[in-house]
Amino acid sequence: MPLDIILLVLFGALLHATWNALIKAGTDKSLDASLVSAGGAACALPFLALLPMPASASWPFIGASAILQFIYFQLVAGAYRAGDIGLVYPLMRGCAPLLIVATSGVILGETLSGGALIGTMTICAGILTLACEARKGSGHAIRLALANAFVIATYTYVDGIGARLSGNAISYTLWMSLLPPVLLFSWAIWRRGLFAVAVHVRYNWWRGLIGGGGSIASYGLALWAMTKAPVATVAALRETSILFALIISVVILKEKASPWRYLAGVIIAMGGLILKLG
Repeated sequence: MPLDIILLVLFGALLHATWNALIKAGTDKSLDASLVSAGGAACALPFLALLPMPASASWPFIGASAILQFIYFQLVAGAYRAGDIGLVYPLMRGCAPLLIVATSGVILGETLSGGALIGTMTICAGILTLACEARKGSGHAIRLALANAFVIATYTYVDGIGARLSGNAISYTLWMSLLPPVLLFSWAIWRRGLFAVAVHVRYNWWRGLIGGGGSIASYGLALWAMTKAPVATVAALRETSILFALIISVVILKEKASPWRYLAGVIIAMGGLILKLG
């Protein structure tokens, strides 16, 4: 994988860790997840007129992705309510690329080189190592995290294919971001009432705007990379976001780090190096 693609995917991983930390730190994780989705759509709107429309063949994928993104954000909020981020995040982000590596040959007909396969598996091993340090989390949290790993793998395939068919990965990403917040807020208003949702939006809009901008930029970079490199490799490299999440937790949130975190960091860094050399 070329160095410029690696660096852009890593920057996207940093953005991804940042908006996940915003949701985890929030007081209402479900509404904060909806705000992040809406913030992404708000950031996308000004650029739609400047880009070509996605090719017609990609629109069914945009629709399918919107539904999957709705499910994804619901599971993110539920998993963070049920368990510790040290357990939930690694399981969600570590198992998804494993599923993609195991199935990409059949679904996409992609064949990874030996170096790419070893690097991908090394990154996944490092991410899953982080789950060993978790001290909080129930079986319910684990089930939600694993269910979301399946959803992540599914929408990665849908969007990886859709972006290739669209003719413009950035345009695909921006149009794809518009429908999920409509679904999320419709669901929130039906469950919580308009007044409760409006009050939360009034005091937390900034969280959605910052997180949404990071979310849309992070995913746009990943989808662009998937048009230039194998989906499984990009998906694995993107999950190094957990490493950035750990740095944020230690440096900014002042959380204590066990030896498992440092071991996982070394393993993830080795996986990134193997991907470059492979």
